[in-house]
Amino acid sequence: MKVNPYLFFEGNCREAFQLYAKVLGATIEAMMPHAGTPAEQDVPADWADKIIHASMVIDGQRLMASDAPPGRSQKPQGFYVSLQVATIEEAERIFGELSSGGKITMPLTETFWAQRFGMFVDRFGTPWMLNCPANSSTA
Repeated sequence: MKVNPYLFFEGNCREAFQLYAKVLGATIEAMMPHAGTPAEQDVPADWADKIIHASMVIDGQRLMASDAPPGRSQKPQGFYVSLQVATIEEAERIFGELSSGGKITMPLTETFWAQRFGMFVDRFGTPWMLNCPANSSTA
């Protein structure tokens, strides 16, 4: 069994996934717009280029997403996408780049369990936790 987070965006899935791929060193494997699919008839004409399904692989883990059709978007709540990184430098770089333009809910800092830990909601509305464990047994 595999668990894959699926994110919904308000029309900016392509932009978000391109940023995530760049910052996280991920490979986008799918970026399918509504245009050319049977679902194209169910969305407004200006929505044809919006994403019906996207998928990327981040270090062997899959993250999927799409644009929620107009009127069906909801603010994400009750979860965070959690990233585990190996070095303080990687934690600081990723935290800085993904939190830019968003809202930091816990600054990246040393904790009793981690060399660095922080939380934020990025500019697209996705909540993230970033953890650089004190050692591999706490990852």
